[in-house]
Amino acid sequence: MKNYQITSFVHHFLEDHVQLGDFCIDATMGNGNDTVLLSRLAGEQGKVVAFDIQQMALDNTLKRLQAENCPSNYELILDSHETMSGYAKEESVSCITFNLGYLPGGDHAKATRADSSIRAIETGLALLKKKGLMTVCIYSGGDSGFEEKEAVLSYIKGLDAKKYLVIISEYANRPNNPPIPVLIIKM
Repeated sequence: MKNYQITSFVHHFLEDHVQLGDFCIDATMGNGNDTVLLSRLAGEQGKVVAFDIQQMALDNTLKRLQAENCPSNYELILDSHETMSGYAKEESVSCITFNLGYLPGGDHAKATRADSSIRAIETGLALLKKKGLMTVCIYSGGDSGFEEKEAVLSYIKGLDAKKYLVIISEYANRPNNPPIPVLIIKM
């Protein structure tokens, strides 16, 4: 891992976890970074379902998937991450990714919110297989995210230690509210 940005940090763990044939969910597709990686890692036999509430996110992600010749193993959904249980059975998903905040290059007023993100995380935990991985990148600052950051961290810290291993990391010496990467493994 040569790059120390949050996405590279999390992608390191995704690359180590996701196997060919896995079923993965990108709960907040944004511009498609995680969707592309998950598609490649899951391969032709795998499946990736990605969600976003903005058409711009779907358009940008589709362009990236096609430009990078990803396998045709993905489904892009224009809907909230809260609806993911309609696309997967309990304990069927190997990996779920979240990037909380707003769409880079998009409307900052259309950002994730604490209540819906917590419901989506809770739903996602039920969908994860045993030993499944959930990543949550929490972006906060300026015009979004402080309330969501505190609420999501409080929820995650309260998860049953017998059921989940929760690792919360931080960039301790970076200014301006650096993102917080979270890894959750279902025991």
